[in-house]
Amino acid sequence: MRRGVGWMLLCLFLFALMDVLQKELVAHYPAMEVMFFRSLFSLAPLAVVLARMGGWGALATRRPLGHLLRSIVGALSVAGFIHAFGGLPFADVYAISFAGPLFVTALSAPLLGEAVRARQWAAVGVGFLGVLVMLNPGAGLLSGTALLCVVATLFGALASICVRRLSRTETNVSIVFYFTLACGVLGGVGMIPDFVMPDARGLALMAGAGLLSTVAQLAMTQAYRLAPAAVVAPFSYSSMLWAVMFGALLFGEMPGLATLVGTVIVMGSGLYLLQGGSLQGGGARA
Repeated sequence: MRRGVGWMLLCLFLFALMDVLQKELVAHYPAMEVMFFRSLFSLAPLAVVLARMGGWGALATRRPLGHLLRSIVGALSVAGFIHAFGGLPFADVYAISFAGPLFVTALSAPLLGEAVRARQWAAVGVGFLGVLVMLNPGAGLLSGTALLCVVATLFGALASICVRRLSRTETNVSIVFYFTLACGVLGGVGMIPDFVMPDARGLALMAGAGLLSTVAQLAMTQAYRLAPAAVVAPFSYSSMLWAVMFGALLFGEMPGLATLVGTVIVMGSGLYLLQGGSLQGGGARA
């Protein structure tokens, strides 16, 4: 049990480091280009995992359309979050992304046929009020980038639902591989109009983001293998500590009062849903 929690905490730290690199990169390179190179460099550690699992046979699938749908919505989520890091404070992106479990619960009834009780719907409603507090539309602070972050969170929730269905028959490495491949293809096409030739520093940061992405996803898989989801998933919200710390120390950003209040509301709703059986934690992940 404790080992599972330890792997989850390591996963969250690695994801936060990856997002630090992405926020730095998106200040100099288009978001789609960052996603392309992150995905490209993610393939190297994935190849090692594939080799240890017996080669390309581990990617055999009976549900190609399921992988395609998961990969598309996941790639759109990643693209949205990378773009959001270029226009929002670090902690704000994380705070909005914590609405993920709310979307998962709201969508699990029509898409998975899962029963959602009245109390869970109430928690979803309260949580979305928390999102509105963070967006603060009445103060004129609502931006297109913030809305994009909300949309990216929605796509991330759709990706989580797709993964939940795929995991019944597909291997973890196949789900991660096809998702990474889709991110590379979408990023490669999207970066063409605004391509900026990366220098040595940029390539190093992109390589670091790619490596951290794969290792973090593998650490998350190990966490859920060693401990029940109800135990490890709530720890996902601890990533807000990294977001605030890195935002303040590296980017000179401090979350505003609306962000903090909204985050508390969303986290409270999310934790209630996690206790009620929703298995997806918070964070800017697809």
